[in-house]
Amino acid sequence: MLHDELLESIGLHQLLPSSLASWRPLLADGMTFFLGHLPAHRQEEILAHQLALPARADAPIRLATLLVQCPTLHKLGQVLARNRQLPEEIRHQLQKLESMPPTTPMESVLTRLHDELSDDPPVDVAQDALAEGSVAVIVPFTYRENGQVRDGVFKVLKPGIEEKFDDEIAVWGALGTFLEERGRNLGLPALDYRHTLDSVRELLTNEIHLRVEQHNMRAARAFYAHDPRILVPRLLPWCTPRVTAMERIFGVKVTDARLSRLRRADLASTLVSSLVGQPFWSVAQSAMFHADLHAGNLFATDDGRLAVLDWSLTLRLSKADRGLLVSIILGGLTLDGERICKAVAALGTIAADDPILEHAVERALDRVAFQGRFPGFDWVLDFLDELALETATGFREDFVLFRKTWFSLSDVIGDMVGAYSPDIPLLMAGLTRFIAELPERLFARPESTCYSTHLSNADMLQASASACLIPGRYWARCWQGLVPREFSPE
Repeated sequence: MLHDELLESIGLHQLLPSSLASWRPLLADGMTFFLGHLPAHRQEEILAHQLALPARADAPIRLATLLVQCPTLHKLGQVLARNRQLPEEIRHQLQKLESMPPTTPMESVLTRLHDELSDDPPVDVAQDALAEGSVAVIVPFTYRENGQVRDGVFKVLKPGIEEKFDDEIAVWGALGTFLEERGRNLGLPALDYRHTLDSVRELLTNEIHLRVEQHNMRAARAFYAHDPRILVPRLLPWCTPRVTAMERIFGVKVTDARLSRLRRADLASTLVSSLVGQPFWSVAQSAMFHADLHAGNLFATDDGRLAVLDWSLTLRLSKADRGLLVSIILGGLTLDGERICKAVAALGTIAADDPILEHAVERALDRVAFQGRFPGFDWVLDFLDELALETATGFREDFVLFRKTWFSLSDVIGDMVGAYSPDIPLLMAGLTRFIAELPERLFARPESTCYSTHLSNADMLQASASACLIPGRYWARCWQGLVPREFSPE
């Protein structure tokens, strides 16, 4: 029903940069498979919206229109909206998906709200919605508290959204098998699509389970209670499985805020140091991160704070995994490929002595030694992405989400302040924690990793000893650059 000419008009190939041109046929085939396995009435609806567009509508507009019709693809569009590798016209259209004007009939939204709030809560509900996202409509209301009129919003699941999600999640289950077979036919590296898409499918399901989001919001509000820069909306008493009631936030998206350059830079630093740095550099055995940091969920409030919305998608990184990431950075700083291989093997399913891993580490260290690339989080995650495209290396679900979160946040910051390295505020926060814990380290066991920087005194001594070898490793790398690696001495 959704013929090839229509899919071609959407311009899917523009979503992948020229460096990944060999993957474009797989993307197009995957989209064809996904849409073709939706129920017939969904395909008819998608086709009708495409035909309703002006005949001269360009590919970015057609793409955005398609993504709006599929909540799981809508979420994907939000993730890609700030990706600076995409053409500007596509990013402009995708950014409209971050927070859209309401289009769902208000009568159906109010009916659902009335059905959910059957006890007649003491609130005055507005007759018009504020905005609409991938799965919910935002409806404002007022209520009285301590004798004062206060503002709140209801986040109401769209009528029929559960059924749409069920349709799409079922297709995602079969898509992984299709991509693996089609990838082999195209001669692409054998990646573990099934495991990856199964993980994504489970995480996306949380989007329509509002009780999960409500639990996450309570935890996040408690975690950031002592940070005056961060505002997590307060939940209000009228929450249900299909409705979240919370205080209303007055402000604008951080990318739209009219702020001085200095204030924008300060806000960018807060984004990194608070939303990534605080949970990363904590002693918690399991640290929670917001996993959907697109601009529509990040507001500069009227009173100068950073409001963080929509906590339906979160990830948790164990203290051990955070320590492994720090170990990879130390390996980059000291040009210690063996340390990096061991840490990556512990994070995923690849062996430390796998030649694919060893070669990927060598290329990553070359970028440090010869191109001046700083071995921070950007470098680590770029290297792991490169590795993931070469072999079916499996990483834990939350770690995959952490990579996505870091890149999404980096793209948002890029739109706010231009060239800016999120590594700086994150590593500075880590250095501050390290200095603060020095007195405690004087009396600790050498192997203890109870610190917020995740490294034991033994790890630090080993890194110090390894640093003495940096000149020799650099010159060995120069020698290997003169001799082809496959003929270099072991």
